[in-house]
Amino acid sequence: MERIPLSNSAFEGANNAYLFHEGDETALIDTGDWLPETREQLEAGLADHGVGFADVDRIFLTHWHHDHTGLAGEIQAESGADVYVHREDAPLVEGDREAWEELFDLQEEYFEQWGMPEPDREVLRDRMVGPDETSRKPSVTPIDGGDTFTVGDTDLEVVHASGHAAGLCLFEAGDEVFSGDALLPVYTPNVGGADVRVDDPLEKYLRALRQIADADYDRAWPGHRDPIDDPTDRAEHIIHHHEERAYRVLDALDRIGPCDTWTVSADLFGDLEDIHILHGPGESSAHLEHLERAGTVVRDGTEYRLVEGVADELAAIDDECWPLEY
Repeated sequence: MERIPLSNSAFEGANNAYLFHEGDETALIDTGDWLPETREQLEAGLADHGVGFADVDRIFLTHWHHDHTGLAGEIQAESGADVYVHREDAPLVEGDREAWEELFDLQEEYFEQWGMPEPDREVLRDRMVGPDETSRKPSVTPIDGGDTFTVGDTDLEVVHASGHAAGLCLFEAGDEVFSGDALLPVYTPNVGGADVRVDDPLEKYLRALRQIADADYDRAWPGHRDPIDDPTDRAEHIIHHHEERAYRVLDALDRIGPCDTWTVSADLFGDLEDIHILHGPGESSAHLEHLERAGTVVRDGTEYRLVEGVADELAAIDDECWPLEY
């Protein structure tokens, strides 16, 4: 297996495509976005190993976000490659207009529920234009967790890890895992805003992290940046990060009083720009909804408030621990 780093203008850092070129079969995990410079980089990276787009037999996609799927259609057009993605993400990857319109409509519902100001909504509307109409969209084969594939000498098992995206999948290869955006070495993947289709995204994501930690992989090959040599430690770190963030959400409600998601987001993250306008309130919403299910906060319309007695518990605990059930 060879890792091919690809440029990414977003904050997560360089994307990764993973090349399997063993025996008579060539496969990729993720392809990078559809930008011309990314295509040039992927073509050059493949050429370093004697491979071109026309030689690719199969493509496995971790999830629907365009920086992971953008070139899948271009490669398929040249090679006839089979393209695999989880069935929940398949319509978006194929560019199905109805699926994209449903996503945008749902985002608008959340903008209203979160209390997002209209100017910030306009920023996101201008940025989120859906699939690039100039790039080819692949025909895909839907996959599910538990499916297995053999690529050369490597056996891949699909592990559904919803949270960051509804159909996000890991690809387990023995003691190693291709983690997509479920486990990143620097940033904590966004939940709540990155895919508003996911119900109770934080619960699902914490479950995925616990699954990664319990698997005790030797190494994770993430969707961005460098390999992770201790995936269990990194997963545990992100779990703890979300425990701390939950405390900060409760603390915000304690200090501010009943308020909407946008107000909590501003307290956590300050002023936001670009795609972070979606990610900040999205993650705040994920925590608020999770705390509501846990019985720690209640929602009245668009406002959240602490359940009676929680403020006293907050006042009694040390900031370094998290004794409240979460």
